[in-house]
Amino acid sequence: MSAAAAWFVFAHGWTCYYGDAEAHLNIARRIFDSRTPGYDQLGSPWLPLPHLLMLPLVRVNAWWHNGLAGTIPSAICFVLAGTFLFAAAGRLFGATAGAVAAALFALNPNVLYLQATPMSEPCFWAAFLALLYFTVRFRSTQGWHTAIAAGVAAGAAAMSRYDGWFLLPFVALYFFLTARKRWTAAILFSAIAAAGPLWWLLYNWWLSGRPLDFYSGPYSALAIQGSTHYPGQGNWPIAWLYYRTAVELCAGTGLVIVGLAGIATALWKRAIWPTLFLALPPVFYIWSLHSSGNPIHLPVLPPFSYYNSRYGTEAIPLLAFGGAALAAAVPERLRRLAAVALVAASLAVWILHPSPERWITWKESVVNSVSRRAWTQAAADYLAPRYRPGAGILTSFGDVAGIYRALAVPLRDTLTVDNGLVWVATVQRPELWLHEEWAVAIAGDIVEQTVARSGRYRLEREIAVPGAPPIRIYKW
Repeated sequence: MSAAAAWFVFAHGWTCYYGDAEAHLNIARRIFDSRTPGYDQLGSPWLPLPHLLMLPLVRVNAWWHNGLAGTIPSAICFVLAGTFLFAAAGRLFGATAGAVAAALFALNPNVLYLQATPMSEPCFWAAFLALLYFTVRFRSTQGWHTAIAAGVAAGAAAMSRYDGWFLLPFVALYFFLTARKRWTAAILFSAIAAAGPLWWLLYNWWLSGRPLDFYSGPYSALAIQGSTHYPGQGNWPIAWLYYRTAVELCAGTGLVIVGLAGIATALWKRAIWPTLFLALPPVFYIWSLHSSGNPIHLPVLPPFSYYNSRYGTEAIPLLAFGGAALAAAVPERLRRLAAVALVAASLAVWILHPSPERWITWKESVVNSVSRRAWTQAAADYLAPRYRPGAGILTSFGDVAGIYRALAVPLRDTLTVDNGLVWVATVQRPELWLHEEWAVAIAGDIVEQTVARSGRYRLEREIAVPGAPPIRIYKW
């Protein structure tokens, strides 16, 4: 399923429709391909593990250019995630129920789309569901190697997405309550799991002088949102409404019904820890909607647009686990038949309406990238026959970096804000330090201001597309 979905997405050219997918690829690439390559190119606020997993593959120019350097790690993580979910549910409820959980997770088209792109969710799912498996296993085995493996999985989750940080105190408490040697197990787990977040705080301090730069710095979600109010901010019922609607759009109504019935069944069967654990990411996102400047926009609720709808996929493992519990409640002689019926009922909406238009994660990536894809392609088409390798381009990073990936121009040919003191010197004294032959600016940005102050460049091309500021290409 993973390979088929990855091929399908790649063949249709959808791999980098998400702006975040484009950014993840280019962040990984600039660690070694930059004017100033190295450790600090990991940047902030995105956590580093997804980029580090891409790092060996983005060295292959063709795979960076076509996006496969990001797809391959995501697909491997998806397979690991489904395997660990099967193993955890199978350990609790039997192999047939485990297969139901894996199928409900792995056959969801929104999950399949995300695992075919360079997004961070698949990396988190792999670590998150590995942590589920090792905590379930520890309850019966009390093995120290299992506690260590849980710590590693928790650390990987915390270095993939910030919902991983939210898991740590709950899992530490679980080890304290379930281990025979409570303090030893809890401290061992916590020491391993907390190493990543502690390192990230130190890294942010080293990079910017602010340990919480990832949370409140200029590129954080809080800074991006600014003072603009959004639905759910400071309002728990509205936050709940938006998140549960995102879950329904991502999971499908059938899986929501099956999953909720199954959650009740899981609690009745005393699978309390796995159920509570799998509910933690949804709780985190409701809290983020309410308190952390992290909105979700959906086409069925005001302002009737698309933004962060993929957060709803974080509830799919919980609903899939519920489906497994429901299958396990059926008598053994009927369990396989019930398993097929549960999977069919949960996936009916996708089977009856197979169009990608109904896959909200795909639809969001398409709608929100129309303008970006148009000006990226236009700029790449203009520069392709004109740019001389090594001539240099003064530019910004972010979305604009997609132009250079499309061109397969090395990022070391570009001079951006990520180049530290070299950049600072150039934008402050362009008459002394600006020597790039080309400049690619978003209208009014610091690149355009620097070009204007230098007095050396002429405007060669302006690319204007609806819904986006003009892109202006200058040449010395």
